Amino acid sequence: MKPKYILRYSIGFVLLLAVTIVACEKQLNKTNPSYPTLDTYFRNSDELLKGTNAIYSIFHGGSLVGREWFFIHDLRGDDMAAGGGQLEVPRAQILNGSTTPDNSVMNSVWNGLYTVMHRSNTVLKYAPNVTDNDALRDRNVGEAKFFRAWSLFELVSMWGPVPMYLEPVTASNQFQSRASEANIYDQIVKDLTDAAAALPPSYGDEDRGRVTKGAAYAMLGRVQMQKGDYAAAKVALTAVKALGYTINIPYGDNFLEETEFNKESIWEAVYFENKPNQFNWAGQGDDPSQPQGTVRNQEYSPIAWRNLIPSNHYLNEFENTATGAAKTDPRFAMSVYQSGDTYNNGASVLTDDDQNGNSSVVNGVTKKISWRKFMIIYKHGKGGDRAGGGNNQRIIRYAEVLLMLAECENELNNPAAAIDYLNQVRDRPGVNMPHYPTAQFPTGTKDQITKAIMHEKTVELGGEEIRNRDILRWRKRGYYSATADPIPYFKKDRDELLPIAQQEIDNNPQLSTNGINKQNGGY
Repeated sequence: MKPKYILRYSIGFVLLLAVTIVACEKQLNKTNPSYPTLDTYFRNSDELLKGTNAIYSIFHGGSLVGREWFFIHDLRGDDMAAGGGQLEVPRAQILNGSTTPDNSVMNSVWNGLYTVMHRSNTVLKYAPNVTDNDALRDRNVGEAKFFRAWSLFELVSMWGPVPMYLEPVTASNQFQSRASEANIYDQIVKDLTDAAAALPPSYGDEDRGRVTKGAAYAMLGRVQMQKGDYAAAKVALTAVKALGYTINIPYGDNFLEETEFNKESIWEAVYFENKPNQFNWAGQGDDPSQPQGTVRNQEYSPIAWRNLIPSNHYLNEFENTATGAAKTDPRFAMSVYQSGDTYNNGASVLTDDDQNGNSSVVNGVTKKISWRKFMIIYKHGKGGDRAGGGNNQRIIRYAEVLLMLAECENELNNPAAAIDYLNQVRDRPGVNMPHYPTAQFPTGTKDQITKAIMHEKTVELGGEEIRNRDILRWRKRGYYSATADPIPYFKKDRDELLPIAQQEIDNNPQLSTNGINKQNGGY
């Protein structure tokens, strides 16, 4: 049975946040005793826990992981392509490099991340008031610091310098200017270091899905790599190795509902098993009367909207005996569906007609191919592929940690260690790909190992909202030539970052201070 504890959130806390934001300067000098305020709430660990749970609420909701978060990452990577003309205009803009500051998908994620930041700051500010359960209070503080760091990392890695709030906003004049990337990263590292010290390595069944020590260290490794500090990243990622994770499980178990919280999973967003076509479209995820689901299966499923499909680049990256490889990579069939595959517990056969929209070209052959990862049609027929899926979104898994360590070791000039980490991933049961070096991927030089790492991350982690940040990091390190950038529309000094949301420019009078322009270059 799935844990339900952190998925039923308090409407009262949401109302509390709403009434504490000051909409005008003129206020009555009276307090309604029927409503809590920040001065009267957070007096015990139960109330602090509700505040912490509200962070998870927006994190799981439709403006973030439930829908728009996976889109904004996937649309900026090279492992995705448009499923066809059914891809809505705001999403097509991001995919094609014509994003505007008023893009609704981008703005939804922007707002969601700042809501996470605000709720985290609220917990952190008022936690010292709680004295009835020190252990729970300290854990909640660790969770809040983790999520503040996560929201800041999402923002700085996609938008660059952004306003950074370290206190809850309670008045209409508390705008912040754009902080420097260096200052933002310093805060992220501090928060994640504190979170790793405060968080437990695991939870009981009722609390599974909360962030752990392993999640904090793995996130810290991601952050340090994006900064370019591979030595610090290696320290954080090595700490994850000591916590008991493994990749000695079937590859496909990372994407099925029945095998959530497996030994490879480090952090996942939790969703309920629920009926098809149920989804909380409000975006915030707060209302406990609404289903807590993810719309991912509706967006990507071969028999649903099929808005995004695997790119030809991704599909042709897999080693295949048809192109001279020693073995066809089994992860191909476990990552995508193609016509002729069965679904619905083997009762249905996928056809070209089932898959509306565009075709793919693999090894010179045109065929219909769609995403299999996270799709729920493996146990549902037509009509069971719609919004409201309860399959958890895996955000960090141990295979990524090993591949990040491979990159760290290669950058730190430890080639043997880098190759060993790559081969550990290929040794997974059911994958068992030939060890590096191979004829296609020699590993005699640092550059060759870099190409092997790029390949392995593509085939292992495609469609898992990782690729776009890898591209940003590798581009910054000069690993792509000007004529071979993986993003076809890329223009230097523009497409490294998304535009600052127009609503922020319109509303925040502090944006142009600190010598940083209001808007990112090229927009």
